[in-house]
Amino acid sequence: MTHTFPKNFLWGASISAHQTEGAYQADGKGLSVQDTRPRDNHDITDFTVAVDHYHRYKEDIRLLSELGLNIFRFSIAWTRIFPNGRGEINQAGIDHYNDIINECLKYNIQPYITLNHFDLPQALEDEGGWSVRSTVDAFKEYAQLLFETYGDRVKNWLTINEPNIMLLVDQKILGKSIPVQEKYQQFHHLMMAEKYAFKLCHELVSEGKIGPVPNISLVYPASSKPLDNQAALYFNSVRNWAYLDFSCFGRYNAVFKDYLNQKNVTIEFAEDDEKMMKSHFPDFVAMNFYTTVTVEKPTKKDGMSDGISDQQSEDIMEWGFYKGYTNPNLQKNEFNWTIDPDGLKTTLQTLYDRYHLPIIITENGLGARDELTADGKIHDAYRINYLEQHLTKCAEAIEAGVELIGYSPWSAIDLVSVHEGISKRYGFIYVDRDEQNEKELARYKKDSFYWYQQLIETNEMPS
Repeated sequence: MTHTFPKNFLWGASISAHQTEGAYQADGKGLSVQDTRPRDNHDITDFTVAVDHYHRYKEDIRLLSELGLNIFRFSIAWTRIFPNGRGEINQAGIDHYNDIINECLKYNIQPYITLNHFDLPQALEDEGGWSVRSTVDAFKEYAQLLFETYGDRVKNWLTINEPNIMLLVDQKILGKSIPVQEKYQQFHHLMMAEKYAFKLCHELVSEGKIGPVPNISLVYPASSKPLDNQAALYFNSVRNWAYLDFSCFGRYNAVFKDYLNQKNVTIEFAEDDEKMMKSHFPDFVAMNFYTTVTVEKPTKKDGMSDGISDQQSEDIMEWGFYKGYTNPNLQKNEFNWTIDPDGLKTTLQTLYDRYHLPIIITENGLGARDELTADGKIHDAYRINYLEQHLTKCAEAIEAGVELIGYSPWSAIDLVSVHEGISKRYGFIYVDRDEQNEKELARYKKDSFYWYQQLIETNEMPS
């Protein structure tokens, strides 16, 4: 039996600007929070050179055309357009992305552009970042310029990459911990910025479509205990549905609101926020998926001493209502990530049942320590196996009624991971460098490149 994907299915691959471009101060670019963030591990490379996609984009896009892609998801570095986050425009940055877009279109590859992928301008961070309302205004100015400049050719847009992960694992992504009150004021500002992006895209881009791009991991209860099920309910809300309910329904999720009330968090609304929330909506949902999550209800025995109340115990726990549980039913990769292709199918069905919008997967992939052989080969059968399993479940989800319109895995080319550097590789294309030695940054096609190329050509997944 084979699974055949729809005729117009979108086959792609994804990258982000700060993890691939390098050239971190070239041609008038300002510094972002990813350029300045504290580094815990100085043995791995940073983003100053990355894989030099900035200078090698023509070679990379030519390879992606050979791969057979019809879409390419990439982000624009805000600091290449506005080096200080607002105000003065950097024409060299405008020209650079014009060149990338035109190069994609030359090969009939449609750009799917992410407005912001974790790289807020440092100048805005110095003013308070997403904690202050002025950053929403700066984002509006930035988004408007992009829509006006590139909207004649780029019709598909993504808003802010994984705002849920940016806040839930703030130390990992941003290099700092954010107090809970500030964290959820940032949530509100991020989501309002997204609403303005919806509005501006629909006003300024003829036939333009735009969607949110959260990281979605369906949450399982650790057992059939009622309190474990309640823990999963709360973490599903805080991790997943709070963001998409805001985007797609224009509301604060009821369970999420209860969580905020329990944490004594009060969100400050600007005058027009309520109207904006309920007036502008996405055309599709972009979803990044790597695995699912399992949680249980925390108790005092979880590192807590006797003599404190249950509520105090919960307040000491990082999330209060839930804590992580190692799911014994799932395998793990070498970086201790669980692998759950069945969970992807369930997540797609749950997401589509909840929002009834077309879905595109914009990240899904396996990080691994690939090895370049002496004859220039990369035998990554483990990556092929991972992608086969997940794409089979994508096909099953489509057959079950989910409107899944495309698959754009992470990543098109090798890129720099925040905590594992270049050693943790995701790409279909190998970049020859290590943590300390940039070498020649030569590109090599992995075995997975040829496997994905064949899949795109046939549009069929063997089962």
